[in-house]
Amino acid sequence: MIEASRSASRTKASYFRALYSRVARRRGPNKAAVAVAHSMLFTIWHLLRDGSLYEDLGVDYFQRRHDPLVEAKRLARRIEALGFTVNLEEAA
Repeated sequence: MIEASRSASRTKASYFRALYSRVARRRGPNKAAVAVAHSMLFTIWHLLRDGSLYEDLGVDYFQRRHDPLVEAKRLARRIEALGFTVNLEEAA
């Protein structure tokens, strides 16, 4: 499974590549490979249990999960903590 996860993490524009990159940045490449293998096993189990087809979530899955308004408020609080005044206006 580790070999399969390393191979899947090199596939362009896939969820497993995004997951590998995200985990490897924080935990290192070996733990990222194990995390991808775990995610692959979990996906395989669900596919076999439900009899459904695999649909890749995409390389931008983690970016799509975040609400831009919540992210803007979080960043505004960080900037205000540094002593600056922030005025948020939505772009036209």
